[in-house]
Amino acid sequence: MKFLINDKVVFELSEIQVKVIKDNVFSEEFEKSMADRIGWLIGKKYEDSLKNLKDEWIPKLKESGVESVPLNDEKFAELVFSQKDYKSRSERDKPLPDNIK
Repeated sequence: MKFLINDKVVFELSEIQVKVIKDNVFSEEFEKSMADRIGWLIGKKYEDSLKNLKDEWIPKLKESGVESVPLNDEKFAELVFSQKDYKSRSERDKPLPDNIK
């Protein structure tokens, strides 16, 4: 069984690994069970990331004079991403070149 993201295999279970899991999951529900677990994992990462974004940015937005923020999560994220001082994880934690260290 292969798990893909954008047509790229990111994880693969061998036939024996599938059988091992089916020892604890009904065979008839195996694919749905695996899909539900992946969905839960990605959903949880999104929820945790959104909470962190709000925890960091609500005080920053208030400090910069923003008086209201959207209750809709995607609109809130768009507001944050539009801030001139917003930096993604890669931008925040980008290693310095050797000649600057």
